Amino acid sequence: MNSYLFMGDNMTQEVLEAVKEAKEQSKPRNFTQSVDMIVNIRDLDVKKPENRFNEEVTLPNGRGKEVKIGVIADGELIVQAKDAGVALVINKADLEELGKDRKAAKKAANSVDFFIAQADMMPLVGRFLGPILGPRNKMPKPVPASIKLDPLLERLQSTVKVGIKQQPAIQIIVGSQDMSDEDLAENIETVLTVLDRHLDKGRNQIKSMFIKTTMGPIVRVI
Repeated sequence: MNSYLFMGDNMTQEVLEAVKEAKEQSKPRNFTQSVDMIVNIRDLDVKKPENRFNEEVTLPNGRGKEVKIGVIADGELIVQAKDAGVALVINKADLEELGKDRKAAKKAANSVDFFIAQADMMPLVGRFLGPILGPRNKMPKPVPASIKLDPLLERLQSTVKVGIKQQPAIQIIVGSQDMSDEDLAENIETVLTVLDRHLDKGRNQIKSMFIKTTMGPIVRVI
């Protein structure tokens, strides 16, 4: 397969075939599996800060599965969060308790995909949960207490984090197995445009790329 995954805005057959094969090779499970893309980058020194990045990206066709969100807030914002039915709501008292119970803090961190925090509570978040959330790349998005929460919650349902930190590689969810091959390929292209922005040679700096379902075998694209 050639090293050019996409020509302009046209999806190549290679990606579509890899998506289809990954779905076909995945054994039936009693849950809807996610579809991941794995990309290894060549000639990238991750020790240099300028080569590391972390960007939130909105997938045009969504993630295919519900995204679990935690909200750390007080007052009106926490009322909005409860009304919206978010997966986890943490107030100031809860935050202090989690700071005393590392096991409970880890459980909370692992239970959601994204955290949102009232901006004036961020110092407390850093103090009590920073050591837990930081290594998991789940530090909250700070928002003003006056924000309307619903539009942000809706956008996060289609959001993934694309980044390179300690290793010259990424592995992220690009959808679910019940999405169409074309929708998954379009999501993959959206992720590749992030690499185009951040890497000196863009997607041409990709060493290898794979597609897989949560519990299925990996399928090589390039």
